[in-house]
Amino acid sequence: MRPHVIAWPVVPRARPGERLKAWRNRLAPRLPADARVFQILFLASLLLLGVLARDFTLRPEQMALTFMAALATQALFMRALGLRHRGVLSAVVTAFGLSILLRADSLWVHPLAAALAIAAKFVVRVDGKHLYNPANLGVIAATTLLPGAWISPGQWGNDLAFAALFVALGGAVTARARRVDIAWVFLGAWLGLVALRVVLLGQPSAVWAHQLGSGALMLFAFFMISDPMTIPNATHGRILYAILVACIAYVWAYVAFRPNALPWALFIATPLVPWIDKLWPGPVHAWRPDLQGRAAAPG
Repeated sequence: MRPHVIAWPVVPRARPGERLKAWRNRLAPRLPADARVFQILFLASLLLLGVLARDFTLRPEQMALTFMAALATQALFMRALGLRHRGVLSAVVTAFGLSILLRADSLWVHPLAAALAIAAKFVVRVDGKHLYNPANLGVIAATTLLPGAWISPGQWGNDLAFAALFVALGGAVTARARRVDIAWVFLGAWLGLVALRVVLLGQPSAVWAHQLGSGALMLFAFFMISDPMTIPNATHGRILYAILVACIAYVWAYVAFRPNALPWALFIATPLVPWIDKLWPGPVHAWRPDLQGRAAAPG
């Protein structure tokens, strides 16, 4: 008598990539739809890390006044223009950006810069988009117009570990906002120009490695230049824009030998964005997917 054999169904094993995709699809409905939530978490972690590990010369009163001024200015313009309660997250992002980048001897520089940065979102607009990155505009205006203010790009040092942290966190945020391409193109263009200079001048490779490990460079690439509301809408336009910013920064730093090349390059290149959008039209970014394709509201 032949033994009875039970044939168990064969279930094919999922590949690692398929399992990762399944987990991502299962987790996606539980994640916030607005990518600014991730941006705030990213910036808050950087600020906390800087205060604890880098001994930032930032007073708690300055940070508190920065947030109060940003939120108050946002609320004032929304009320004056009869808008719905939107843009609060953007005001928080701007306040974090100014707290990380801007330093001052007095208490009134930070709130003034925050108020100017938020006001510019409502006043300086082209084709339904605010023109300047608010944090970039606030930093440039404060250091140019207000006494006792300066940019603090070197506070992160040149530790490769910090640079890797910026890439990991910043890459996640920009990917969520679907604008990660501009960050990588800018990094490639900037590091390529610096590498060419190192070769032409016969400098040691450590000079290039110094740039690669720059936390300030990674912060600029994954937070400031990748702001989806102030960069070109189309992919081709973002690629061109990233290369232009890198070239302007290179001339500023290594031809004119002036400091703070990255924020100044972005400030100088920003007025070109409307022209690039006309050359390569694309959909205006919306922080929430359900608003994609509509005209961007102020704030």
